[in-house]
Amino acid sequence: MIYLYLFITFFEIGLFGFGGGYGMLSLIQTETVIHHHWLTSAEFTNIVAISQMTPGPIGINSATYCGYTAVRNAGFGNLMGIAGSATATFALVLPSFILMILISKMFMKYMDTPAVQSVFTGLRPAVVGLLAAATLLLCNEENFSSPISNPWQFWISVALFIATFVGTKYVKVNPIHMICWAAFAGLLLLY
Repeated sequence: MIYLYLFITFFEIGLFGFGGGYGMLSLIQTETVIHHHWLTSAEFTNIVAISQMTPGPIGINSATYCGYTAVRNAGFGNLMGIAGSATATFALVLPSFILMILISKMFMKYMDTPAVQSVFTGLRPAVVGLLAAATLLLCNEENFSSPISNPWQFWISVALFIATFVGTKYVKVNPIHMICWAAFAGLLLLY
């Protein structure tokens, strides 16, 4: 039964997840963590981190890991978890695949019309809002700790956040290098 729920959930996310993988993250988190309780917030954060570090689109990678983790958390084994990965990934990609086949010829013909341009003008703020929601949903106590419970981890997390933001935005450091440095800093926090 969990496979049906996984399919429906990720199909809906794929259908309404405008803005690519990062735009889908808030939808994936809301459905898997808050609505269905398949994952904890900490598990979802780890999934996002792994999804960013592995090759491929972050939305598809997240769906793959979420499907596996959801089935494993439901008490099933590794093979069933792999089937959960396949189900979630297929369901996420299916709406885009169908829509691209149906509208690809029409879009090329009508993409310069005012109506189509107006639709894209309206979608841009929604995409920015989804990206902002994904960012804000990940800024929680599980990721940053708190100044009361663990001030050392909180301030190190804030410093890493600021350093990564400044490094990628203003200094133009390669994001892959920033990920490696942040991972190294995280390892240092363990000790």
